[in-house]
Amino acid sequence: MDGFDKIQSREAGLHKKLTARQMGMIAIGGAIGTGLFLGSKFAIGFAGPGVVISYVIGGLIALLLMGCLAEMTVAHPTSGSFGAYAEHYISPLAGFLVRYCYWSSIVLAVGTEVTAVAEYMKFWFPDVAAWIWIVGFSAVLIGVNAYSVKAFGSVEYWFSAIKVFAIVAFIVLAIGVLAGGRGAVPVAENLTGQGGLLPNGWSGVWIGVIISIFSYFSIEMIAVAAGEAEHPERAVRQAFKATVARLVIFYLLSLSLIVMLVPWKTLVADGTTSPFITVMQSVGIPYADSILNFIVIVAALSAMNSMLYISTRMLFSLSRAGDAPAVLGWIRTNGVPLNALAVSASGIAVAASVYVANPEAAFPIMIALSMFGALFTWGMIFFTHLFFRRRMARDGTTLAFRMIGYPVGTLLGLGLILAILLTTWFIDIFHATLVFGVPFMLALLAVYGARHLRRRGAGNARAPENREV
Repeated sequence: MDGFDKIQSREAGLHKKLTARQMGMIAIGGAIGTGLFLGSKFAIGFAGPGVVISYVIGGLIALLLMGCLAEMTVAHPTSGSFGAYAEHYISPLAGFLVRYCYWSSIVLAVGTEVTAVAEYMKFWFPDVAAWIWIVGFSAVLIGVNAYSVKAFGSVEYWFSAIKVFAIVAFIVLAIGVLAGGRGAVPVAENLTGQGGLLPNGWSGVWIGVIISIFSYFSIEMIAVAAGEAEHPERAVRQAFKATVARLVIFYLLSLSLIVMLVPWKTLVADGTTSPFITVMQSVGIPYADSILNFIVIVAALSAMNSMLYISTRMLFSLSRAGDAPAVLGWIRTNGVPLNALAVSASGIAVAASVYVANPEAAFPIMIALSMFGALFTWGMIFFTHLFFRRRMARDGTTLAFRMIGYPVGTLLGLGLILAILLTTWFIDIFHATLVFGVPFMLALLAVYGARHLRRRGAGNARAPENREV
C-alpha cells in the first residue's frame, strides 16, 4: 500500500471537483455514443437479428471488467488508474504499455466520434464540407476541456442527460409501436424472414461481439475520473453500479426493439445513417428522424468530450511517471494539464485525414486502428486484477468492494478478450487492428528499453526524475 501512495502523490495537483452524479454521467457519456448509434449498424450487418446475442456477450465481458476495476479503484482512486495498478502490481513496464496503448486507443476513438458527427450533419446539410464540422465541433470541445474540470463535468452531465432521456423516449415509443399504436408490425418476419435469426451463423455473431466491445469501450473511464472526484470511494461505487445497469438496459433493450421493428437488411442498406433514425423513418413519425439525428450528434459530441478528458489524464499520468516529456505533466492554475490536452487532440487530425482520403471507410478504419489499444487495455485490467487479488490475500487486506465470482470471472473475461484479439486477424474489416497494433507494441518496447538504459547510465549523474525524452 505504501508503494501506491507514492504513485498517488506523484499524480497530485488535479482539482477534485467532480460530483458522484457527474461521475455516473461521465461513464455513460463515454459508453453511449457512436458505438451504439452508428457502430451497431455494422454489428447488425454481420450478425443480423443475432446482434442482440453479440451485445449480450460483450455486455458480460464489460460487466466482469467493471467488477475487477471497481475493486481496484475503490482501493486506489487515482487518475493513472489501471495504468498505475499495472505499474504497481505487475511491473513498471506493464504500466508503461497499458498507459500508452490506452492513450493511443482513446485518441483514435476521439476520431471516430468526430467523423461520425460529420456524417450525421449530412442529414441536414448534405452540401457542406465535412471538415468544417470536424474543425468547428472539435474547437468547441477542446475549449470546454481547457477551461476547467468543473466545466467539463457540467457539460458532460447535460450531454449525457439529453441522450439518456432520448434513449428512454425511443424505447417507450418503440414499445408503443409494437403494441399496435401505429398498426401491426410483422415482428416474426423481421426477425426470421431474411436468413433467420442468425443469417451469417455464429461466426457473424462473434464478429458482432468485436464491434460490441468497441461500443462498450470507455465505461472504464470512470476509474480514471475517480482521481478528480470529491469523494472517490463513494462516487466510484455508485457510478459503477448505475453504469452497468443503464448500459445493459439501453444497449440490449434498444437493439432488440430495432431488429423487431425493421428488417435487418433495411437497417444496414441505408448508407451511414444510424439504425435509430432508420427506425423512426420507417414508422412514419413526423420529424422524429430529425430529432433523433440531433440526439445522435449530441451522443457523439458527449463521447468525444469524455474521451478528450480521459486521454488528457492518461498522458498526464505518463508524464508524471517519467514516461513522457515533463512538460505534459504541467498543470495550469485551473487544474487542467493543458499541454497534455493539446497533444491528445491529435486524434482529431488523424481522423480528419482518413475521412478526406476515404470518407466511406473512415469510420470502420478508425475502429480497427483504435481496437488494439482497447482490447490490450481490457485484457491487462483482467490480468492486473489477478495480481491485485493475490497481493491483497498475501497482505490480509479486507476489500471495501468485492467482485462476485473471483477468480472464474476474471479468467473468463481475460480469455474472451484474447480470443477476440486473435479473431481480428481473420476479419478483413479488422485486419488493420493487429497490422497496426503489433508494430506499435514493438515500438513501445523499444522506447521503454532505450529509456531504461538511459536511466541506468544517467543514474550516477542524478538525472531529473521527469526528464524529457
